[in-house]
Amino acid sequence: MREFSPYSSEPISAGSSPPSGSPQRSASAPQMRFGKIDDLASRVAVAVDAARKYLFTQQHEDGYWCGELEADTTLESDYILLHVLLGTGNQERFDKAARHILNHQNEDGGWSIYAGGPSNVSASVKAYFGLKLAGFTAEHPALKRARKKILEMGGVTEVNTFTKIYLCFFGQYDYDAVPAVPPEIVLFPNWFWFNIYEISSWSRAILVPLSICYAKKPFKKISDEMGVEELFVGGREKSRMHLRWSKKRISWRNFFLFLDRLTHWFERVHIRPLRSLALKKAEKWMLQRFEMSDGLGAIYPSMMNSIIALRCLGYSVDDPQFIRAFDEFEKLGIEEGDTFRMQPCMSPVWDTAYALFALGEAGVPANDPRMVRSANWMLQKQVRKPGDWKIKNPKGEPGGWYFEFNNEFYPDVDDSAMVCLGLSRVEHPNGRYQSESVQRAIDWIFSMQCKNGGWASFDKDNDRMVFQYVPFADHNAMLDPATVDITGRILECLATYGYDQNHPAVKKAIKFIRKEQEPDGSWFGRWGVNYIYGTMQVLRGLEAMGVDRNDPMVQQAAEWLRSVQNADGGWGETVGSYDDPNLRGQGQSTASQTAWAIMGLLAVGDTRSECVARGMAYLLRTQNKDGSWDERFFTGTGFPRVFYLKYHLYSEYFPLIALTTYAKVMAEKSGS
Repeated sequence: MREFSPYSSEPISAGSSPPSGSPQRSASAPQMRFGKIDDLASRVAVAVDAARKYLFTQQHEDGYWCGELEADTTLESDYILLHVLLGTGNQERFDKAARHILNHQNEDGGWSIYAGGPSNVSASVKAYFGLKLAGFTAEHPALKRARKKILEMGGVTEVNTFTKIYLCFFGQYDYDAVPAVPPEIVLFPNWFWFNIYEISSWSRAILVPLSICYAKKPFKKISDEMGVEELFVGGREKSRMHLRWSKKRISWRNFFLFLDRLTHWFERVHIRPLRSLALKKAEKWMLQRFEMSDGLGAIYPSMMNSIIALRCLGYSVDDPQFIRAFDEFEKLGIEEGDTFRMQPCMSPVWDTAYALFALGEAGVPANDPRMVRSANWMLQKQVRKPGDWKIKNPKGEPGGWYFEFNNEFYPDVDDSAMVCLGLSRVEHPNGRYQSESVQRAIDWIFSMQCKNGGWASFDKDNDRMVFQYVPFADHNAMLDPATVDITGRILECLATYGYDQNHPAVKKAIKFIRKEQEPDGSWFGRWGVNYIYGTMQVLRGLEAMGVDRNDPMVQQAAEWLRSVQNADGGWGETVGSYDDPNLRGQGQSTASQTAWAIMGLLAVGDTRSECVARGMAYLLRTQNKDGSWDERFFTGTGFPRVFYLKYHLYSEYFPLIALTTYAKVMAEKSGS
């Protein structure tokens, strides 16, 4: 006898095993009849139990969770580049990193910045150069294919600023042709129209050490065979290496390009009266932020730039400051078999907060020792000292949490709210300690609200949009404006601790959310891919605050979620939606994005539509026997259009939240 799965065109033999090499699923594919799944309640209970057990297997003995944070191959390429520049690498590690890079080459010869994505010129040039530095020749088949694709995309001159500056370190690009990053920017007072605190915290941490490198202009001579001369369309001598002026003569781009060319002229004629003072201040700024941190900013690019900056400033490789910075950078590496890869940072606070919340929702007792141990670990991570955020929020008192193991200068609003949500599911033995910690965090979050009513991540009112046109801002993350996804989470957090729509900050936040809704009913997701994430976050926040489910804003969002469901019952959205909004809500189904959509629909009380039942069927069907889910695609966002992330635990705790939320809603509906 043969049956057909309702979501597959392939016949499945009743009781048969999955094909060889495929994941072991936890149960037979759920069958839908008239929009309902046979024995759904028991199936969900089994799935929740398996997911709960699996998530606990991922907990560290100290109480935290920290899944791998995966990014694109630019990290491995830069790793090789850094060690060649410093003369500190070993060939075995290079070979492993090169193998990882080659494993991710696209069919057309280039490299993408997310799984399944199109080739990206900056990532491809970095990979090509990294492979050459690792010992590959231009005639290697992989490099021949890469070279063809890179030239098709416009060659080296089309890469971003950071890539160009790194190429300058090896004489492969002209310092005079890259956007200037003068260290004098650190001397601008905080009240000045442009200063380093008017740009995002991550840009600040990246650019200050990079400005030291720009001023010192390091150079490492390499052989011609290791260079990238062949990646210039028509040859290096004939290439236009400077940035092009805007066709619109009077524009912000041309204004900043004029300042850039003026800065370069001062460099050439050595008119730099404040250079020594600027370098000393930049060095001091950088060293101060090494303290209580896993490296500068605890993120890959700023850590790498700070290591190069230290050498430029004359620090030896056996200097304690250099050793510490270098060791923190190396901790991001993962050596596995015959490959080596780097993480952009680590996410223990974020993963722990979400795991706690998911497990608490899944019925794990609030006083379970594993939950208490986790809460205790997290409470010790609360920031009690001022950081960069204090510049634009002088009245705020410390109380937030950061993302990584240690990053005292850079707590963020999103993590702080999620930690509070996680702690709401735990009963710490010292209840006063827990409640006081949470209240400190909420007070800090209130103080970080932006003028427009929303919340950003690391700073307040960091939204001077004109700075997007600064020549070195092509990493598309110069600013940190308020976003609806973070604002939605704040509303959910505040509601959990007793705040309601009558609070002035909540009123402003809901007004901001209403204003930011897209014409089709969705909301943009800054920190998760993309509109599915943003819409879910907002709907959960609005539900928690008791906003009327019949509000047109809410109903339109729910209808949008239903409209983008895939034929297999799941939801998915490609990272490409950041480049082309017409792709919003479109992409192959993933466990995390399916969970987000279900969470969003349940937040509006949708228990009757077939969409939710089909989404549940997708999660039940794709769960592995050990309680986990597989996820190939990137669903986390670093910098839209530039840098994306795959959180390896997203496919574990988000489906668990969706399943348990569904079970609770259905139980309440049935009165049980």
